[in-house]
Amino acid sequence: MTVISDAADPSPRGRAYLFLTLTTLFWAGNAIAGRLAVGEVSPMLLVSLRWIGTLVLLLMIGGAQLARDWPELRRRLPFLAVMGVVGLAGFNALFYLAAHRTTAINIGILQGSMPVLVLLGSVVLFGTRLGPLQLAGVVMTMGGVVLVVSRGELAVLAALSFNQGDLLLLLAALFYAAYALGLRNRPKVAPVSVLTVMSAAAAAATLPLAAGEMLAGLAQRPTPNGWAIVAFVTIFPSVLSQLFFIKGVSLIGPARAGAFINLVPVFAAILAVAILGEAFHWYHLGGLALVLSGLWLAERRAV
Repeated sequence: MTVISDAADPSPRGRAYLFLTLTTLFWAGNAIAGRLAVGEVSPMLLVSLRWIGTLVLLLMIGGAQLARDWPELRRRLPFLAVMGVVGLAGFNALFYLAAHRTTAINIGILQGSMPVLVLLGSVVLFGTRLGPLQLAGVVMTMGGVVLVVSRGELAVLAALSFNQGDLLLLLAALFYAAYALGLRNRPKVAPVSVLTVMSAAAAAATLPLAAGEMLAGLAQRPTPNGWAIVAFVTIFPSVLSQLFFIKGVSLIGPARAGAFINLVPVFAAILAVAILGEAFHWYHLGGLALVLSGLWLAERRAV
């Protein structure tokens, strides 16, 4: 199997857009899988099986490449370990916990806060300049997030009575924004090698979480449907999406690559209605419109 490399690309922008669009489609599928997992496999067991399976699959795919890249990777092991724990294990643990407490539509729309967090992080850490249109985009996107978590009710905002799952998702978004920004400084080796090392750290970090779930008597072994969900989230949102996202960041940078995450609400809303039969309320539509409008404004920069 040919792995994605950082070799010269005759059309980097077009390839980046393809990689990142597929990434967001698979991530939207992860929102659906998270909801389908309720009653089929417990969240911490799911996240642990996901990253163990991902590690095994990546070693099968890119073991030889990993051996070639190991001298460079070994020098950056602490950095890669933190990236794996925060961006892969931490994000997904919060994500699957949230999936037991909110809807797939909310999951998809609230992931729209990630690009704004990445953009703001780029301003603080890398000195990215933010013009009036980008500032307006930030405000609109965050307005869409607030509209969804408040369910369009001012009383919810006044009482700060948010859905617990929505708040967990916003914390997860912070974790993934930090991960996306960190990818800018990843070792300049094959993405499959970088992801393998980070997946090893993620798999190790999720074992105590799964053990704690078992000791608390909250663990649920996967049903046949649960195993199918584990297989899906391992292959698509984990292996393929992460490789595509790393490649997209390497081609167009973290701020612009992060902006594509705003496609997740579109795909997630469509899949949630079509597959799960979830109700689509007016505040979902309003939040989606604000998030996508904010993306459009935030992307009004020279490319």
